[in-house]
Amino acid sequence: MKKITYLFAVLFLLTIGLKAQGGQECNIKYNLFKGNVTTKKYAEAKPDLDWLMVNCPTLSVNIYKYGATVAEKTKDAVLAKKVYEGRLANFPNKSVAKAHSDYASFLIKNKLGTDDEIFSILEKAYKISPKDMGVKNIFRYFKGIVSRFKDTNPQKVFDTYDDVMESVGEKLDDYNKKLGPLLAKDSTATLDKKEKRNLKIYSTNSKALGQVEGGLDAILSEIATCERLIPIYTRDYDANKTNGVWLKRAVSRMYNKGCQGDPLFEKLVTSYAEVTQSADAINFAAGVLEKNGDAKGAAEMRKKAFDLETDPLKKARLKLREAQGTSSKSRARALAYEALKYNPNMGKAYLFIASLYAKSANSCGSDVFEKKMTYVAALNKAMKAQRVDPGSGAGRYIKSYKRNVPSKKDIFQKGIAPGSSFRVKCWIGESVRVPN
Repeated sequence: MKKITYLFAVLFLLTIGLKAQGGQECNIKYNLFKGNVTTKKYAEAKPDLDWLMVNCPTLSVNIYKYGATVAEKTKDAVLAKKVYEGRLANFPNKSVAKAHSDYASFLIKNKLGTDDEIFSILEKAYKISPKDMGVKNIFRYFKGIVSRFKDTNPQKVFDTYDDVMESVGEKLDDYNKKLGPLLAKDSTATLDKKEKRNLKIYSTNSKALGQVEGGLDAILSEIATCERLIPIYTRDYDANKTNGVWLKRAVSRMYNKGCQGDPLFEKLVTSYAEVTQSADAINFAAGVLEKNGDAKGAAEMRKKAFDLETDPLKKARLKLREAQGTSSKSRARALAYEALKYNPNMGKAYLFIASLYAKSANSCGSDVFEKKMTYVAALNKAMKAQRVDPGSGAGRYIKSYKRNVPSKKDIFQKGIAPGSSFRVKCWIGESVRVPN
């Protein structure tokens, strides 16, 4: 009996020793592998990567993260698939949406896989976490949804758009919050090396997301017309009249597409306000009151909505929406500046002011030069939007306004010195520099 006990003890110790030895070997191989990847010796990293995936598949998710880089850099499609599948099998709960998205990007870049195969992978990523997908892949996925369902199931297109835009909006808000302090510090030239790097990363990512937002809007604008929306929302209203999310999206889309004139809009707003009692809903209800001639009631309701909201970014959006619905240009500008008090990095508020200036070009000057100087004022605001909020989509506004500023000939004929100060006339009353 003692001999048997002794034998089991020896076997147990041997097993522990083998496991420890195996673990030690895994760590050695992993460090060699990691060292080769970080020093860009991708071909040399391959043997250790293969060994690790066979012998130590659950040691670290970084085996697969670095492995994806090795496959990408060596353009090895077989290895890429092996790394992708190994990561999903061994780490099914760690950044899986990003893993799907990254693999789809690899297939697209190297022209491997059909459109349907890539869409299927992107769909998996989207269902798990849209916000963890690559920026370009969010756009690709939505285009795939549009091409498949725009005629057979437009509601699915709208729902996907809303989900994606909410995800993009969350990411943009996050970058906006991070950029604010960095931009303020950058203006005093006191950023350290890490902060400069973060400023560049946040600005680049924010700008890319803003382009996606604009691209999604452009695609949807062809589908989401009032002629199409009204019958769909009329049909689905009874089934969704207590669904706050559905009502919010329906109201927002009808508003953004300029469908407020249809009686359905008021019906949707009323239900939205009753069901959610949210600041957003009450603010829309204020707009309905104003449309119906109750200016006093509308003002009281807007104040209620504004006081109810606690998030500064959302308060800023409420002020900007009020500005967008105001007919007086000077009043609209004042409201946009109020929005900027709650979110100084709200690029869309600056772009709104820029658009007010651009629309006033023909009435704010007695000659060609003076009228074109209005576009200089608009350009300044658009450039400010781009500086404080790279995701605002300011680029296309800047291009447009630049095409309309005074030429050298205009300036010469006016007899004014380039670089001198000029006060734009009428309600704008703003001093700007004459282009050089």
